Amino acid sequence: MMSRDDLADPRSLDPGTGLTEHFAQLPDGRRLRTLRSGRGQGPLVVFEAGMSAPAAEWLAVQRAVGARARTLSYDRSGYGGSDDDPHPRTLQRMADDLDAMLAASGEHGPLVLVAHSWGGPIIRAFLRSHPERAAGIVLVDASLAATTVTRTQVTLGRASFRLTSLMVRFGGASRVIRMVLPHGPAPELGDEDMAILTRDYASVRAMRTGIREMAEVLASGPSLRRWEADGLPPVPVIALQGGRAEKGAAARRFRERFNADAAAALSGHPHGRVEIVAGSGHLIPQEQPRAVVDAILEVLGTAGRRGEQ
Repeated sequence: MMSRDDLADPRSLDPGTGLTEHFAQLPDGRRLRTLRSGRGQGPLVVFEAGMSAPAAEWLAVQRAVGARARTLSYDRSGYGGSDDDPHPRTLQRMADDLDAMLAASGEHGPLVLVAHSWGGPIIRAFLRSHPERAAGIVLVDASLAATTVTRTQVTLGRASFRLTSLMVRFGGASRVIRMVLPHGPAPELGDEDMAILTRDYASVRAMRTGIREMAEVLASGPSLRRWEADGLPPVPVIALQGGRAEKGAAARRFRERFNADAAAALSGHPHGRVEIVAGSGHLIPQEQPRAVVDAILEVLGTAGRRGEQ
């Protein structure tokens, strides 16, 4: 399928300093907006965002990694500059979109997959069909266990997206960013980056898509349980987990269980480990992007050494 990389597109958005915007057309005609940075040999670093999040969540990380490697992030259907999807946003549907986007972009080689939050299950679904594509994996406070998210949390998540959408409608986009980043962004994210993140994340459309994705979370439980039993491919894996729980006993319990699930998921992995990012909550790519960059570069280096053996 021909990529739209070199054609102008009316949905073109400023990608941010150091990144270039392209479009990949999927077999069903939808177009997904991709962002590229970097060049050279070695695996392509692919970023998968969390639920309700656009490619812009990786701005600071992708720019830094792009100084050392080829990188690609993208807006899933319904986010940023990508087309909407008329079909339910099941986990398999999102994994199939990732697969088709890479093919349409001419990327058929090994990958270092970097996933935040709900991006974790998406790349696991992708790897079920293409385990040979993985050269390394970096999980960033990612969902690794089927039991992590309960029915109550799904209900609360959907309500949160609706509230956020309402705030945006009444001109509260900046307030939304302050709400999700109460401790502020890292210095690596300048005013331009924050303007782009606000544009693509604090939007009614992004929240609507988040609600659609959240509706499929519980249905993915059986698949996640099977994948937990199978484990991740035997490649370098680093799981970065937030070390800060927000206020309240319930938030502390959830953080403890979330981090324990990650440790259990990697306990038997021959090349995996968990790192706690002290002082960071769930949004590590915005709060401490340097930790994510360091993990990616380490995995890239390890994957390169393994490839030479």
